[in-house]
Amino acid sequence: MKIKRILCCAAFCVFATLAQAQTQTPATQTGPDPRSLTESQIKQAQVPSALYRLAAIYKQSGDLGRLVWSLQRLTELMPNTGELKLALASVYAEQGDSAKAYEVLLHMQQMGYGYDLANNPAFAKISGTKLWSYIADGLKMNMQPFGEGKVAFTLPKGDSLFESLVFDPKRKQFLAGSVRDGKIYLVGKDGKLQEFIAPGADNGLWGVYAMAVDAANDALYVASTSSVYFKGFKQDDFGKAGVFKLRLSTGKLLNKYLLTPDSQPRTLSSIAVGKNGEVFAADGVRNIIYRLDGGALKPMVENPKLTSIRGLAVSGDGKRLYFADYALGVFGVDLAAGKGFDLDYEANKLVLGGIDGLYWYDNALVAIENGMSPKRVMRLRLDKDGRKVDKAMPLDAANAAFGLPTYGAIEGDALYFIANSQKNAYDAYGVVKDASKLEDVRVFRSDLRFAWDDSVGKHNMQIPVGAAAPRADAPHPGMFDNVQGGTQSAQPSGG
Repeated sequence: MKIKRILCCAAFCVFATLAQAQTQTPATQTGPDPRSLTESQIKQAQVPSALYRLAAIYKQSGDLGRLVWSLQRLTELMPNTGELKLALASVYAEQGDSAKAYEVLLHMQQMGYGYDLANNPAFAKISGTKLWSYIADGLKMNMQPFGEGKVAFTLPKGDSLFESLVFDPKRKQFLAGSVRDGKIYLVGKDGKLQEFIAPGADNGLWGVYAMAVDAANDALYVASTSSVYFKGFKQDDFGKAGVFKLRLSTGKLLNKYLLTPDSQPRTLSSIAVGKNGEVFAADGVRNIIYRLDGGALKPMVENPKLTSIRGLAVSGDGKRLYFADYALGVFGVDLAAGKGFDLDYEANKLVLGGIDGLYWYDNALVAIENGMSPKRVMRLRLDKDGRKVDKAMPLDAANAAFGLPTYGAIEGDALYFIANSQKNAYDAYGVVKDASKLEDVRVFRSDLRFAWDDSVGKHNMQIPVGAAAPRADAPHPGMFDNVQGGTQSAQPSGG
């Protein structure tokens, strides 16, 4: 596994890029001079992008005091972003404040973060002590592989960009969707592909970003978007997206529900089907969740402070929809009441950020965290109301097969998912950077019942996060109420 040794530098690169792109010249600059901002003013900021710009300015000018204030506020607003915590610790180290740096790093180690900091020059001023060795060893230990999962099969490498995988329980068959080809393939046990559905005039499909199966009604729902990654992309189709309903057994188009194009980018990147056939789809660019209602996709959740909606999952009883925001964590919607709620958990013990795939299994949520270091698959067992995490358990973490794990499908008691998405092999224009570096796509299998009855036992990574959960009215990082609009951003199920 390739270990990122100086992730804080990556954070500062983001700061620098934003500052270079956004900083105004003195002649046109409006608002207060960043050099005169007080700690109180910086800590009242609500917009992360503005804080990133400030941090870049302070990093470049060497104003470590204001850089610390900016990073402190960013970690409050984005508590699940480990790179920001690491950047904050590195600035403390640069200031020679070993106590604060140790405190941040030790807390990160206790939360499960893993990094190799042994030879990181950013921490040179505070290394060399017994406490430093203890913390650095603990962070490195968290990078050790955990779990019993393994690669189940591989999909052939090539210019396909597989981003979706579903399972047909009636025919005991996996299906894989291609963003590049807009094709859907039947997948053999050995990973061999058989073309099942291809885009054409008969169905109008574009790139396949997500799929969901409604086996009871022999239906396959496909979230498809016309983006530059789709080989058949036409400029006139820019911004077009929709949900396509196909017959699962034959691939025949049954219906399609298109969003009205407005010449602005969008990507329907997630989709889920409920117990009674309800369909939900999310636009991860505009951060809108739609519900299929009355033959049309109608906005159900729309909130300006959400950062990037990723996975969707519907509870087994069909009463709740859960969704993952990449930076802010996991939230839920009471579908009957049309109200959002906070997934209650102890945020100082459990990291619920950097999630792509999200799935429901036996009163638990299963999350694929590729934005966590180390990358991992987490099982979150919920209370009877489905609103609080009682226990959290990593199923697989830091596995050598994990490149960029993203999305998958549940089959029986196992989660099969794409472990090394190739999307980073493409540039912003949908062009392969280097075709020779495309890899076979590994489909990984995690056992969803791993250590199911092990409250402590030999698998001692289990986190009893529900034991001291905060009060329902107590604000804590990542809560839905802290996102502008709060519970009012979810519309009733009939709307």
